[in-house]
Amino acid sequence: MNKNDRKNAYLYCRFRDEQYALYDEYAKKNGLSMKTLLVLNALYYAKNGMTQKEVCEKTFNSKQTVNLIIKNMLKEQHITIEEDPGNKRNKFVKMTDEGRAYAKDIVVHITLAEDTAMSLFTPEEQEQFVELSRRFTKNLTDLINNGPGEE
Repeated sequence: MNKNDRKNAYLYCRFRDEQYALYDEYAKKNGLSMKTLLVLNALYYAKNGMTQKEVCEKTFNSKQTVNLIIKNMLKEQHITIEEDPGNKRNKFVKMTDEGRAYAKDIVVHITLAEDTAMSLFTPEEQEQFVELSRRFTKNLTDLINNGPGEE
């Protein structure tokens, strides 16, 4: 690892943090926490609903966090919870019509912004950006989980 590697890692992480702050600010502007925004987004696009476990996997949130968000959304009547007839232990979380109406502008706006931002790259740049981001995330995951000491 050299000085340029450190500089680029720093810059990339700054851009990532800036994006995180944008999402956080957007969520707060809409009266939500960022984690709630992520759950709202996942459920909005899951037309047939999803299990809480699937919500956790899709949003990278803990079971406890998702459970708390689901309880709040249930109180607000934005979702329903239905038992899976095939497996009573599984419960599907689905948006109500009121919940979909509430989430529509919030979720569609952010999705359209993401899609438009990506569309400003050429198809080749998009592919490269996604592949490099995937590799960085995999490398970072491997290094954090198995990682080297500090240098």
